[in-house]
Amino acid sequence: MTDPRHALPRTPPSDVPYLREVKSYVLRAGRTTVGQARAYEVFGPRFLLNYVPGAFDAEAAFGRSAPLILEIGFGMGGATAHIAGVRPQDNFLCCEVHEPGVGALLKLAGEQGLENIRILRHDAVEVLQHMLGEASLDGVHIFFPDPWHKSRHHKRRLIQTPFVNQLTRHLKPGGYIHLATDWEPYAQQMLEVLGAEPMLQNTAQAGSGGFVPKPDYRPLTKFENRGLKLGHGVWDLVFRRV
Repeated sequence: MTDPRHALPRTPPSDVPYLREVKSYVLRAGRTTVGQARAYEVFGPRFLLNYVPGAFDAEAAFGRSAPLILEIGFGMGGATAHIAGVRPQDNFLCCEVHEPGVGALLKLAGEQGLENIRILRHDAVEVLQHMLGEASLDGVHIFFPDPWHKSRHHKRRLIQTPFVNQLTRHLKPGGYIHLATDWEPYAQQMLEVLGAEPMLQNTAQAGSGGFVPKPDYRPLTKFENRGLKLGHGVWDLVFRRV
């Protein structure tokens, strides 16, 4: 899954005019398929939102009032589409900068008729800072962010104290942050960072090590299956704003 903070600008594909006003990025790997490019054209006007600093009107964007969940870095969108399908009562605002991933989720959302998904192809940090209001979110999902394995790269990890504080301030009281990773050292760092945030409370039961069982709504992802095949564990954390 891509980290939205460390991408470089590039020119959007010429055959996707809808994206011309949306900031786009070049990432480490991946090419947009014909089907994904077609999804931009067919489903982009329906599901893509432009990044516009200022107050975000969720009811206008989704055409209804419902709990708002922010998903950061959805990869190829399979898990996002699944969750949106099993939680039709919630709205999902999804941030990803990976061009093929956005195309893939557009295709899934369009083909499955997932009206509770909207996509921002933009840096999630800037979306939080300049587009979403504080206490506007009912939940945040960040699944399998880049663990930046080498010690000298740990400073690049998304889950750091300032960012978690920012996320928390954007949650409504009772809102939650759900993180998942298949890299145990990162899981421990996540637990430490979220545990140190005074506005958050861990929902894990005593004796669980601070982690929760995988919630039913989150499907097994390719990242999770890969980790399990390599003998890795997978760790889920769910904290709520007090």
